[in-house]
Amino acid sequence: MDSKTTDFVHLIADGIVCNTEARGHATPGGRPPTEIVVDATEGFIPLWRAGSILKWRFQERSFARAPDPDGSQATVFELMSEALLRWGSAAPVTFTRDSDLWDFEIVLRNASDCTPQGCVLASSFFPDAGRHELVIYPTMFEQAREEQIETLIHEFGHVFGLRHFFAVVSETAWPSEIFGKHSPFSIMNYGPKSKLTEADLKDLTELYRLAWTGRLTNINGTPIRFVRPYSAQAEPSAPVAADLLVNTSHAA
Repeated sequence: MDSKTTDFVHLIADGIVCNTEARGHATPGGRPPTEIVVDATEGFIPLWRAGSILKWRFQERSFARAPDPDGSQATVFELMSEALLRWGSAAPVTFTRDSDLWDFEIVLRNASDCTPQGCVLASSFFPDAGRHELVIYPTMFEQAREEQIETLIHEFGHVFGLRHFFAVVSETAWPSEIFGKHSPFSIMNYGPKSKLTEADLKDLTELYRLAWTGRLTNINGTPIRFVRPYSAQAEPSAPVAADLLVNTSHAA
């Protein structure tokens, strides 16, 4: 693997990679990689505004290619629900299903995305006001159920604004900043240390609590900027008849 590839592709486990953060991160100030890592690529740290609701839908045409489209959607819904329940009240946003006014689509690829470095299981996005995709690859369903859940826990960590645990030491192309402290065991890490921990939950809760109450306006000099979902900037075309996935928002 050449040095450029090393900066952009990392193994989660044997033959598994995550490409949500393909743009990489810079190492801030030489601090040790024992803290939560947040995005600073655009010159600020994007966090969701308090009370944000992310509206989602299945991309029907992508599921239509599955042997059992309805069954596939039911399986993904169950895995998403379990992943968000694991984040619990630490999750800074509420998720609700809305086929009309949506912020992201769940996309099911019909082919694997594999390189000599490994196969992608899923990819997601970071906080901003655009529309996005949370992509799931068929290789994910070849994993044990717990690995499938942990994959989506990891991807929702990105949605909340978290970077890879090791970004500060091995992804050096774009800026990131660190906040709080925890053990190297983190859902945002890879391999056997990739587990959702109490430290993950506490750090994420504290990050948003301090930011929402105005007690934290920057991290290591990089300003925090609150973003609103796409759907919050447009009037709904019809009353929302949405399936609530799981309510995990909490007051500032």
